[in-house]
Amino acid sequence: MPGERSLLGEADRDRLLAVLREHYAAGRIELAEFDRRAGIVLAASYADEAATALDGLPPMAVPGPAGAPGRSRSRKRHAQVSEPQPGWVPTAERFRDPSSNTIMRVWTDPADGSRHYVPDNNPA
Repeated sequence: MPGERSLLGEADRDRLLAVLREHYAAGRIELAEFDRRAGIVLAASYADEAATALDGLPPMAVPGPAGAPGRSRSRKRHAQVSEPQPGWVPTAERFRDPSSNTIMRVWTDPADGSRHYVPDNNPA
């Protein structure tokens, strides 16, 4: 029916936020702009409202739902990695990994709040 609007589903909301995170990680938008655009997506009830959060950004592949072919969701909520990724913020939190005896520093991804453990090469 003409004029009907599509409600925004959680999977669609998640995909739009994932695209915004990719733009942020690639340095195309600053954190304040990411927050503004994510707010649009989170407040939207309809797909057309949420889509305005991508206005002015170059097109990117929108990731499919978890488990869909083509894109794996290998990143977990907490992950140990060898190097911090662009956009991650170091915290003052450090701990000794009991399995390797390595001092680890906690980094957070402001885009999704995930925490990542990176070997601390500067423990002083």
